Amino acid sequence: MASWPTIHPGELDREVPVSVCWSPLVRCNLACPHCLDDKAVPELARKDRQRIAALLGESGVLAVDISGGEPLLLRDLGELAATLTSSGCVVSVTTNGWHLQRRAEALAGQVDAVRVSLDGPDAESHDRWRGSGSFRRAVAGARAAVAHAIPTQLQTVLMTSAQGTAQRMVDLAEELGVHGVTFLQMLPIGEGAALADAELLTDEQARAIVADLDIPDAVTVRLRTRDDAGGFTVIRADGRVWRNDSVAEGITTLHSLTNLSDLALTGRDGSA
Repeated sequence: MASWPTIHPGELDREVPVSVCWSPLVRCNLACPHCLDDKAVPELARKDRQRIAALLGESGVLAVDISGGEPLLLRDLGELAATLTSSGCVVSVTTNGWHLQRRAEALAGQVDAVRVSLDGPDAESHDRWRGSGSFRRAVAGARAAVAHAIPTQLQTVLMTSAQGTAQRMVDLAEELGVHGVTFLQMLPIGEGAALADAELLTDEQARAIVADLDIPDAVTVRLRTRDDAGGFTVIRADGRVWRNDSVAEGITTLHSLTNLSDLALTGRDGSA
């Protein structure tokens, strides 16, 4: 399968997205200045989260990434994942890794993959964005996820100030034994909009950085450009369908997710 070509979701003839990001909470134990989430969005009650999980499972969406906020703060995370996987969805969790070490064993029976967010290959570079101790906790969490045979990858946001650490991120992925690294072009959405002037790289610059990497055989590297992310669908904690604009430099709320038709594509599908 690894030799098969990659097809952008926007090139497929589908009525609903291939994948969505679901952020069922805005709460987080960290305060990252490049966070995409809108902290002003209210969180729904537990029963409403279960309703949305059931709707997503029935929708024909192939993959759901549960994000946040910090999803490992949710006591009902396992229930939500079970609802989705029982309907045939592939479920991943994107986490800052702070609580991953203690929850990895349970997650091994609940989710299909874990994505650990890292903003640098060492404590100095990572903790300046996410706070003291966050690198140590994230790395310990990634090691625990690998030890429990959960497919695990590192996710790092490409920014002007961090572009020189890309090779070391790949080297760290090999050291930790994770499956790969996804480099995400920074989106000027949410709190990250305030950093756009100083930290935004062009997609061409991002491609050049990734093309210059020395990638070990055991590590898969992927770049998600802003162009790729245009049109991507997000379900936020308020239970509403949000969608990136065509160039992923803004996000618009469409309507509440109350029935399957609310997920219908309104343009080209975007990539996670």
